Amino acid sequence: MASHVSQVRALYKKILLLHRTLPLHLRALGDQYVKDEFRRHKSVGHAEAKLFMKEWEGYAAMLWEQARQGIQHSQPKSEYGAHITEEKLDWFNEEQIGQLHELMQEATKPKTQFDVVEDAGKKK
Repeated sequence: MASHVSQVRALYKKILLLHRTLPLHLRALGDQYVKDEFRRHKSVGHAEAKLFMKEWEGYAAMLWEQARQGIQHSQPKSEYGAHITEEKLDWFNEEQIGQLHELMQEATKPKTQFDVVEDAGKKK
């Protein structure tokens, strides 16, 4: 059990560290989502925990690869993440589909609260 807990914590920390490569608005959204999901799945059964870890490990690997490519090509990315296949969508229940829709709406919202506007006037 202690080994499982340490694996979960290590994955959680790894994901939050990888989120530092994201634009500020996506990082804030991603960090909160990860915290909520890990908290929500604290007391699930063994089979669900195994699937949960597998999916989040895949997410971390994808983020790592996208960050690595971004550094190698030194170009800002305009898209992050990956598309969800219809096969994976079939695994989701109605509540999860709703959460996914809300997440998509938040991720694609205009990000004006994080934009910095320079003052055109000079201080005297």
